[in-house]
Amino acid sequence: METKVEIIKYTSEKAKQNALAKLDLIRKWQEFRRKAVNKLQADYDFVKLHNSSNSYLFSVLGKISRGSLHRWKASLDGTEDYTRLIPNYKYVSVNEYRTCLTDEEIKIFMGLLLHPNRICIGKAIALTKYKLKEQGQSFIPADITFRRYAKWFKDNNYDKWVLARDGEKALSDKVEPYIKRDASLLDVGDILVADGHKLAFQVINPFTGKPCRATLVGFLDWKSTALVGYEIMLEENTQCIASALRNAIINLDMIPKIVYQDNGRAFRAKYFTDEKGFGELGFYGLYAKLGIETVFARPYNARSKVIERFFKEFQEGFEKLMPSYVGSSIINKPAHLKRNENFHKNLHQDYVSTIEETIKMIDMWLKFKNSQPCTNAPNMTIAEVLENRKKQNIDKSLLDDLMLATEIKTIQRNGVRFLNCDYFEERLYGLRGKVLIKYNLFDLTNVKVFTSKGEYLCTAERVTETHPMAKILGTVEDLEDYKQKIQKQQKLKRKTINSVKKLLTNDEIKLIEARSNQEEMENSNNFHKEFKPRSNGVQKINNGEKSLPIFKNNSEKYEYLIKHNPGDTWIAEFKQTKEYKLLYE
Repeated sequence: METKVEIIKYTSEKAKQNALAKLDLIRKWQEFRRKAVNKLQADYDFVKLHNSSNSYLFSVLGKISRGSLHRWKASLDGTEDYTRLIPNYKYVSVNEYRTCLTDEEIKIFMGLLLHPNRICIGKAIALTKYKLKEQGQSFIPADITFRRYAKWFKDNNYDKWVLARDGEKALSDKVEPYIKRDASLLDVGDILVADGHKLAFQVINPFTGKPCRATLVGFLDWKSTALVGYEIMLEENTQCIASALRNAIINLDMIPKIVYQDNGRAFRAKYFTDEKGFGELGFYGLYAKLGIETVFARPYNARSKVIERFFKEFQEGFEKLMPSYVGSSIINKPAHLKRNENFHKNLHQDYVSTIEETIKMIDMWLKFKNSQPCTNAPNMTIAEVLENRKKQNIDKSLLDDLMLATEIKTIQRNGVRFLNCDYFEERLYGLRGKVLIKYNLFDLTNVKVFTSKGEYLCTAERVTETHPMAKILGTVEDLEDYKQKIQKQQKLKRKTINSVKKLLTNDEIKLIEARSNQEEMENSNNFHKEFKPRSNGVQKINNGEKSLPIFKNNSEKYEYLIKHNPGDTWIAEFKQTKEYKLLYE
């Protein structure tokens, strides 16, 4: 009885179904046989009926013979125990395998098969057979015997197979169970997931003017799966990460509780994680300063970061649409970059976008992406989930002080020079030392200037160029701009003279005052003489309308005219300038 229990335990479902079908067929055969007078003829008739039918029993058992019926009846021995009809094969447990291979043969074969160089099964079989022949063994098992054993071992010891041949990372990725996280327990802004991605298309480097593959560092909200902040720079460094975090906080209007990020050197930099601060600026670590908890992902574990899936969609849905797409690898390289592809080279347009143009195109794609359904919130789009957040009214100036990128510059006559532009403020007048500037590529109309010790000096505005002949050929705005710059020069000069007076004797002061008064009178006469004929034009609009106020810059004048005189022709001219595109587009 114990043997029967063991047989049932290790019997396949197919063998059990066959045994039950045999028992049902025996009962039908006995019933058919009882009604017949000639038992022998009844046996043949029943077998013929079964073999020509489309019944369920025929689909399980197939064709039978008269001898099979009598043999099955004898096995039952007057009982209805279907286990007696199960073949007496040697059914073993999952940890056992019935094979003719000896322990020595298995040891040699598996020693080759589990090698970390991942020897294929065919080569392992050939080497095993050769070694057995060299050892003088007369009987060599067939190839199919080794192959069946290898298949059984892989199916029943897959963890050992993967660890021995592929390593621990493969064991973690392919065999170990994973943890499924419930994002519905989160709120928007609780966790931002950060990582860097090398763009598969080229952009114009703003510092060199040459095309290059830039790096996109993004902060993705775990709840909504929306990319709430990003930055494009030349490489994944602390400046790029800081600017991306700043953009994320501004767009969300809230500071996240946790930043879940990469384990790379850029994220582990002192610039972010050290609470003692960095010496040359005197600031504390950005994360500690903002009260953000930092969680690092396991090294080389892509499944731990949900942003990896976003980057895959970004690569397929956006990067491949760019005209400067070069591919993420040699395999994905477009046809026009391959050798001897003259047809595609002639069709391809060599257009490389700037960082500003790239940002606009990415924003357009993100608008499309956010209109798609959110995986963490049924029946809602990503944009709808993102709107359900608690805003905190973040002070942008505080974020600017903490997270704008830093460059070391020397003060010149026109202030500091950055990206082929001068930035000046009166506080920089008279200084010639090294200073730190902080800037943001999203807004280059001004930069913030600090001393080398981290002391805030000023916010320097970008210096605009002046019309070379403003009085004769320039507009009213050109003339007013030139006038204000002349007045600023005179003001700074008087400031220097007053400061020097405190360091000189009375006789020297009188001499300087005499020369200064004479120069001021000459400059004043020349100034009034130069601007007097055009004084009416400066103050009045054509057709004798009421006078315009004096504006500090073109932006103030544009805002004024849009409100009071939207039909002014100056507005259309201003919209064609680079300054308008930089400020309003």
